[in-house]
Amino acid sequence: MTDRRQWVAIASAAMAAVFAVALVIKVRPQMNLLEVGSRAPDFHAVNLATGRATTLADYQGKVILLNIWATWCQPCRVEMPAIERLHKKLGGPDFQVVSVSIDADGDSVVSAYARELGLTFPILHNQPGDIQQIYQTTGVPESFVIDRDGIIVKKVIGAAEWDGPVNETLIERLTHGQ
Repeated sequence: MTDRRQWVAIASAAMAAVFAVALVIKVRPQMNLLEVGSRAPDFHAVNLATGRATTLADYQGKVILLNIWATWCQPCRVEMPAIERLHKKLGGPDFQVVSVSIDADGDSVVSAYARELGLTFPILHNQPGDIQQIYQTTGVPESFVIDRDGIIVKKVIGAAEWDGPVNETLIERLTHGQ
């Protein structure tokens, strides 16, 4: 009987250790959540206008609105005109819209969508969609306002009124250092 109790105790301890390791593996990614105050992680995408590989570092020192979207997403289509108006009003050397499509389809589908909506800001394409894992998005659209130092100052899940007074004031404050 003593041997059996020892084996039961050893098996129980081993199962507890396996469970603890599995729990750590499952929970650990959630411990490093990307949120307001986090450093914006780098990503790789193709600029459809230039065909050039583009990363977050290409926008260093600028305030950016990073918008992650897809052509098949209806809320994305709804918010694009507001992003275009914000770009036309405030875009320049200090502020840049960084619009990243995660479409699995080719660049031509994304370019046609941008032309159809009359978008004039740069359109990037992250065809593998890995920007979604990098930025821990739950869907599209999701947007991040990133300050000159690369820190996320605002995160929005879903479509937003980007040319509304709250967002314009935030962008102006970040670009003018007020």
